[in-house]
Amino acid sequence: MSALNWLNTEAFSAFGQHVIWSDMIGNTIGLGALALGWRRSVWTWPAQFLSGLILVGAYASAQLAGGVGKQLLVIGVALWGWRQWSRGKQQAQDGTIAVRFATWKERGALLAAAAVGTLAVGGLFSAYPSLSWSPWADAYIFVGTLVAMVAQARGLVEFWFAWLLVDLVGVPLAFNSGLAFSGLVYVIYLALVLWGMRDWWLRSRVTAPALEGATA
Repeated sequence: MSALNWLNTEAFSAFGQHVIWSDMIGNTIGLGALALGWRRSVWTWPAQFLSGLILVGAYASAQLAGGVGKQLLVIGVALWGWRQWSRGKQQAQDGTIAVRFATWKERGALLAAAAVGTLAVGGLFSAYPSLSWSPWADAYIFVGTLVAMVAQARGLVEFWFAWLLVDLVGVPLAFNSGLAFSGLVYVIYLALVLWGMRDWWLRSRVTAPALEGATA
């Protein structure tokens, strides 16, 4: 049995839900990546890269093309985000990443990208039903995840709001797709997102004056 086939075999069953290894391992690593992101550690990016690599198999087994595409984007954006945070690490005195709120222009760009991207991807999935059995929800999560990761790479507090909106759709879709562990992890994500949102919010109030003083 190949490693990929093993990852897509059942790990255990609970409450009538079957949990496969790739779903459990990939999402556990993803949970750690989110916690590292909350701590503003550059190691969040290699963790997201590994999580995405494993979850490609999980979403492929559930025939969720949006999920597969999302994880491929996670892999690509994780490499970019790792580079961005490594280059910007000197911005904070404690060796972590300086964070801030987005400007109104940046918020508008993120919202426009999310709206246009969801319409485009949802239209594609609708035109080709074999790609996804839930085209619009799948497209929403696909594009929302990309927007959230781009905002995270730029150190924007709004990244947490984007993750919160993704979770609201991701939880029921994961359970309905037979990816029970993904659904459970999305619930845990929600708690971490609220915690991380508060931490970054407070952190932005500390780093903003410091950065302004450094550029004065």
